[in-house]
Amino acid sequence: MIGIKPIAEAQRMAYDQDLDLVKISPNANPPVCKIMDYSKFKYEQAKKDKENRRNQTVVEIKEIRLSMTIDVGDIAVKTKQCLKFLEAGNKVKVSIRMKGRENSRAYQGVKVMESFFEGLEGKAVMDKKPTTEGRHIIMMLSPVKA
Repeated sequence: MIGIKPIAEAQRMAYDQDLDLVKISPNANPPVCKIMDYSKFKYEQAKKDKENRRNQTVVEIKEIRLSMTIDVGDIAVKTKQCLKFLEAGNKVKVSIRMKGRENSRAYQGVKVMESFFEGLEGKAVMDKKPTTEGRHIIMMLSPVKA
């Protein structure tokens, strides 16, 4: 903290130290400036941004398709695959596509979805309950946060 100085004197002080005079808050009255090595600051800021991007995780949405006439063994296989997706931290979209007369019995598809969810044994959270949207029944699952 040097205090309030005229611009010419502040620039001379920065020049004497081989540093830059950088406006931190130009809209303040009087403007707040800092004497620093601006290129070093930009380099460190870019390094921090790169590190933050590296630590960022991207959540993918994986899809599992069931049918209204799926058997118990097939549900077990699909459940196992769903658990792999959830353990990897991905969200899972479970869908059933109804064909022909199945459209009039959408409640059976919802029952299949609910039995599928029960097979996950509490390792998933239901983000979106099974809903009928046209010819599809869709449910969204996400992993349980530990």
